[in-house]
Amino acid sequence: MEPSASPGNTRRWATLAIACVASLVLAIDLTVLNLAIPKLTEDLGPSATQLLWIADVYGFALAGLLITMGNLADRIGRRRLLLIGVAAFGAASALTAYAPNPQMLIAARALLGVAGATIMPSTLSLVRNAFTDPAERTMAVGIWSGMGAGGFALGPVVGGTLLAHFWWGSVFLINVPLMALIFIAGVIVLPESRNPSPARLDLVSAVLSVAGIVAVVYAIKEAATGGIAQTGVEAASVAGVIALALFGWRQTRLTQPLIDVRLFRDRAFSGSVSSNLVAIFTMSVASLGFSLYLQLVHGWSPLIAGLAQLPGPVSAIFGGVLSAKLISLIGRARVVALGLALCGVSFVLYGQIGLTLDYPYLVFAMLVGGMGIGLTFTVTNDTVLATVPKDRSGAASAISETATELGGALGIAILGSVLTGVYRSDLRLPAGLPAEAVHGIRQSLGGALQTGSALPPGTASVVVHASRQAFVDGLHVTLLTSAAILGVIAVTSLFTLRGVPDVISEATGDAVLVTTP
Repeated sequence: MEPSASPGNTRRWATLAIACVASLVLAIDLTVLNLAIPKLTEDLGPSATQLLWIADVYGFALAGLLITMGNLADRIGRRRLLLIGVAAFGAASALTAYAPNPQMLIAARALLGVAGATIMPSTLSLVRNAFTDPAERTMAVGIWSGMGAGGFALGPVVGGTLLAHFWWGSVFLINVPLMALIFIAGVIVLPESRNPSPARLDLVSAVLSVAGIVAVVYAIKEAATGGIAQTGVEAASVAGVIALALFGWRQTRLTQPLIDVRLFRDRAFSGSVSSNLVAIFTMSVASLGFSLYLQLVHGWSPLIAGLAQLPGPVSAIFGGVLSAKLISLIGRARVVALGLALCGVSFVLYGQIGLTLDYPYLVFAMLVGGMGIGLTFTVTNDTVLATVPKDRSGAASAISETATELGGALGIAILGSVLTGVYRSDLRLPAGLPAEAVHGIRQSLGGALQTGSALPPGTASVVVHASRQAFVDGLHVTLLTSAAILGVIAVTSLFTLRGVPDVISEATGDAVLVTTP
């Protein structure tokens, strides 16, 4: 019988398919809420504070629990925790869809975050354990990474289609049949894997990690939206740093910690995690900026804007598959550096766009950037997983995912502030506008378009054109700044990942075989 037709081979590719679909649903769910907010607000009438919690509580719960859930997966079994998470995610999605008031919606979104934290590290660690051949494992991680990237682009497509025909809850209710399908397939297909000699989960470490990460992410988000001088931001920052410092100290005292801090002494591990964090730092605001550019500058619907961005994720999947071949040719460090450089080049290309859109040019830039994303995240995620023992793959996945969450939050906060700052400094408004109109226009491009619609036609056209031009100016500066950062981390990765072998042993996670110089 051919190897490709063997039951074991079929099962591991089926495991990958299940992990990819679960990852895709989670990625879609991160983006659809923004589309549903207008209808949701009209239906439930949440206050401004409640609306912020509806938007943010999912991310707080998800980021805070990733490390704990990754370790729990290693202890009780990745298949078991994934199935629990899938069932909980489906139930929480139904609660979210039919929430009768803002309070119930916030609680349901928090449950979605908890369930998502059980699924995220489990999908990647199951892939790690299913694929024992290094080349196949790298290819599988590449496909998994590409599907995750595709989910962010598909979110507006799925959400826009549903909202065009159904009520706001439909964007969450669609998760229920998908999770039911994943659950049934998982029961039939997924193999169980766990740490054969697990230690007791240290609850103090779990509490410190959750408190520290949630406080830091909360402070970053609040500083991004209202400035660092806001009440509570400084306190949250200090509390988060103290909790994380205590968490790190405690890990050095435990026999089996939640995070083995000695892993960060390994250049391959720390280099891969830091490359992920910085890459997401630059890409998060670019993704948001382009969504706003297509919808608010060019007036495209969320559905059309989502469809227009699909070439990037398709290219990312291709880059993920290609990375396995490139590793054997030029080595891991150079593949990551090439991927980051391609992302930087795409940002430079994006930085040339203006008020007039040349879509074929934009497609070319997306293909270049998507290829870079596929190359980078495939190799970094694969290296993170392969440099730790298989029985700790859940914890390793959680570290990588947590770095991604923190990178995204920092990117929105810092680079988002750059975009907003340039927008406000470059905004040239006609004289004689009412003070309250100027305030609304200076807040954001969306606020400018809304405020401009209430002005006299001649004045409105001048305001809209000026605000769109200022936004494009801000986008240029942000993208070129991101390109410079990506260039630096591309060069850095050549050193942090230097000497990492092309092939990494599956037995212990130690590097073996030939190293590309």
